[in-house]
Amino acid sequence: MAGRIREEDIAEVREKAKIDEVISDYVTLRPAGGGSLKGLCPFHDEKSPSFNVRPDRGWHCFGCGEGGDVFAFLMKIDGLGFSEAVERLADKVGVTLRREEGDLRQDRPRGPQRGRLVEAHKVAQEFYADALDTPDALVARQFLGERGFDQGTAAQFGVGFAPRDGESLLRHLRQRKFTDEETVAAGLVAIGRSAYDRFRGRLLWPIRDSSGDTIGFGARRIFDDDRIEAKYLNTPETAIYKKSQVLYGIDLARREIARSSKAVVVEGYTDVMACHLSGVGTAVATCGTAFGDDHARILRRFLNDHAEFPGEVIFTFDGDAAGQKAALRAFGGDQNFVSQTYVAIEPTGLDPCDLRLQQGEAAVRELVARRQPLYRFVLANVVKKYDLDRAEGRVGAVREAAALVHSSRDTAVVASSFAREISSLTGMDPADVQVEVRRAAGRRPNGGGGSGGRRDVAQQGSQQGSQHGSQPASQPAAAQVPDLRDPRFVLERETLKLVVQEPAAVARTTHDLGANDFTHPTYRAVWELVAQNGGPAAADPDWAGRLRDRAADQAVAAALSALAVEPVPSRKGADDAFVANTVYRLQELTAQRRIAEVKSRLQRTNPVEQTAEYNRMFGELTALEQHRRQLRDLALGAS
Repeated sequence: MAGRIREEDIAEVREKAKIDEVISDYVTLRPAGGGSLKGLCPFHDEKSPSFNVRPDRGWHCFGCGEGGDVFAFLMKIDGLGFSEAVERLADKVGVTLRREEGDLRQDRPRGPQRGRLVEAHKVAQEFYADALDTPDALVARQFLGERGFDQGTAAQFGVGFAPRDGESLLRHLRQRKFTDEETVAAGLVAIGRSAYDRFRGRLLWPIRDSSGDTIGFGARRIFDDDRIEAKYLNTPETAIYKKSQVLYGIDLARREIARSSKAVVVEGYTDVMACHLSGVGTAVATCGTAFGDDHARILRRFLNDHAEFPGEVIFTFDGDAAGQKAALRAFGGDQNFVSQTYVAIEPTGLDPCDLRLQQGEAAVRELVARRQPLYRFVLANVVKKYDLDRAEGRVGAVREAAALVHSSRDTAVVASSFAREISSLTGMDPADVQVEVRRAAGRRPNGGGGSGGRRDVAQQGSQQGSQHGSQPASQPAAAQVPDLRDPRFVLERETLKLVVQEPAAVARTTHDLGANDFTHPTYRAVWELVAQNGGPAAADPDWAGRLRDRAADQAVAAALSALAVEPVPSRKGADDAFVANTVYRLQELTAQRRIAEVKSRLQRTNPVEQTAEYNRMFGELTALEQHRRQLRDLALGAS
């Protein structure tokens, strides 16, 4: 029996395995300054990122306190022993491990190791893919062809076929030196009177984790004489497959989800395929279970879902009663996201797979583009249940719809919006509806409350904007001014630190900056003071002191004093790359705010009655989205 892995080999694996690349298979990381990266912690639920990675040092979460090296990360996130973590990384980086005789590790879990279960699935997936080309798989190929998927598409998604004889895979795995204990533990083989293939005579989709390892299968019934009546049969719960914690297509979608800050949740494997082939590369699906809290946590990690970069989660449901029930269930979990949640439903009731087949790939893209806020869809379906021609029907509709405020993560913010929506849908007086909404939310008519979230931030930003319009540049509003160190304004602070401390470096990049890039009234006033004094290009040796002396407001002078001495979070100092990354990220936030404004107006515009205005805003939104993506790419390229 093999002994302990040699220390020099462990050190070589640790040196060659890039920790940021390993962790990026599980978490979307973005530059955080000073050579560090940041994302949402995979080990506890959080709304703002506190999970930090330093490629040269390791990882640490300032929220839950977890941390360590690359081995510690894999051990915790995948439940591996130390040796298994080393072995997995050694395979990835091409290090041959040597072991010492007579010194056995005691950290190996009982039963087959995870690596063996993953390897068995890899062999099985290749076996099933090859079987799809055999004569026995004609019905499976016809099924795919009828849905618009050719042989190349099947290969792209790893689709395969399980032979009908019931022992083909079992024999193949035994030939590849896998024990029955391993194949049963992997969920590939079941035990009755004897061992047999779990999947027989079915079309199969490999289910992969975010790193691309196959960990399970989804199998569809295609033969009428299949003894198992269930339309779909999935891998059972195993050491590596937990259906509540996997999303089909996440391996293909995760990079596009991170890039676009959007995710589309569909209902089936073929829907994922249709979306990806149609250019909707953010599509994923659950595997034989409803979308739940664990699925939301997975998406949030890749969305990097927090208030600084709010994204979109778009659910597609059938328009029938089951789809409406699914939408209500998704709305119940809306508080899991900072991102705005939407629903996209084809009026004809077609799912993305059938929609692509009947109307083409552009129709799939249009389905996603026509999304509507999830809460609005849920409200409309609640109201439909009542006879609005009768007074008691209208009252009942208002009361049930108002009760949905309790389910919203943004109670204080959306109460008035809910009231307007409900009033429009039911024909009730807005004032009466407002009373019911406040009563349902458990608040006094003039009360507050609510859990905050992304819309609270947006509202505060709007309030600050009104302050900007009513106050001189050097005299920001004193009442209820947010804390200068509030995380929402960190990019504004870091940019102004560069403007004050390193004006020469900043002058080459900040020519496109303006007052609108600063939402905190004090920071906005600092920038306007900088602009009034010629901008960074006009800086002299006493630049910081000169600005401070010319500040008419004490809050601005105090801010300048702090900005002048606070360290810049970069080991290399204010080099061009660090400056560019900071400025582009700030400008991206500005673009994001503008996008939110246009989206809000667009949602309130009737595309039939106001066609010209709707088309103009849609064009503006498209241009803004492209500009935002360009800024993100520039920021990432500069990091």
